[in-house]
Amino acid sequence: MTRRRAPSPLGDVLAEAIAGSAPDTPLARVQAVWPKAAGAVIAAEATPASEREGTVTVECSGAVWAQELELLSGDLTARLNEAIGGPAVRRLRFVVKTP
Repeated sequence: MTRRRAPSPLGDVLAEAIAGSAPDTPLARVQAVWPKAAGAVIAAEATPASEREGTVTVECSGAVWAQELELLSGDLTARLNEAIGGPAVRRLRFVVKTP
């Protein structure tokens, strides 16, 4: 007689399913590591929205955030590439999110 396994917690099953279904694109990798690489405060105010040829466009909640993050772009780019594990991000471009 074989024993039945105990059911897995739903949260664990969903986390595995979501992780396996994410596309493997530069933008998806940046979005996955953004909160950790940028920090919680910046991640709450700015979100990577698109990527083209190594340039990631980040939508910011306001012009002040866009300007401030432009000043930090070198450091943010380095942290993103370190978190991703390669030089996928060549440049960050910051724009104000339109409603």
